[in-house]
Amino acid sequence: MNSTISITLNGEARAEPSGISLASLIAALGHTPQALATAVNQVFVPRTEREQRILIEGDAVFTFQPITGG
Repeated sequence: MNSTISITLNGEARAEPSGISLASLIAALGHTPQALATAVNQVFVPRTEREQRILIEGDAVFTFQPITGG
């Protein structure tokens, strides 16, 4: 049995495989990982932690262009 979870990605509902990592989701979207910043449930997730961040039912994922400068 292939189970799925319901998440939102940039405000849109999606069904994804249970156990999917944030890194796998970004890769599946076809985005260049370095070109995006990510947050899950309004908490920034560094690129180095995306593989370990397993998404769960109800997570709200946001992707956005990183802002540089200072």
